[in-house]
Amino acid sequence: MLRRATLNRSLFAFFLLLACSIHPAAVWSASNEIRLSRGQTVYVPVYSNVFSGPRNLPFQLAATLSVRNTDLAESLRVTSIDYYDTKGALVRRYLDKPVSLPPLGTTYVHIKEKDESGGFGANFIVRWQADRVINAPIIECVMIGATSGQGISFVSPGQEIREGSR
Repeated sequence: MLRRATLNRSLFAFFLLLACSIHPAAVWSASNEIRLSRGQTVYVPVYSNVFSGPRNLPFQLAATLSVRNTDLAESLRVTSIDYYDTKGALVRRYLDKPVSLPPLGTTYVHIKEKDESGGFGANFIVRWQADRVINAPIIECVMIGATSGQGISFVSPGQEIREGSR
């Protein structure tokens, strides 16, 4: 039991060190820049599986996309959340109609751990709009999985790819 606990702590320390070396600011603090907008199209990477071990075995992960309105006073509308697979083909659309998020409100989409439809290179395209210039929302995906006493979790931030939500 002690050996497994030591191994788990060692793996955690390794992944933390790896994350810090890749982009230390992303691990320890939020962006200092306040981003204002009336709407955006945002690309969010989704890792529904990652490969591990010497045989590159897939490790399935559950994924939760969250869209968080960071504005203290104004609402926004999420107009579309679309899920694409590794080849760029549309897998599914998650909204039939726009969803209004009040100030500091959040909406989410969950992909089950057993859902392999997206593959390793899956992504979300999220579009949002607001009536006025507001604080841009935080749009990110949290991936998590656990198998045989081993677990992995990480966050994938969204990247604005177009100003405006057309």
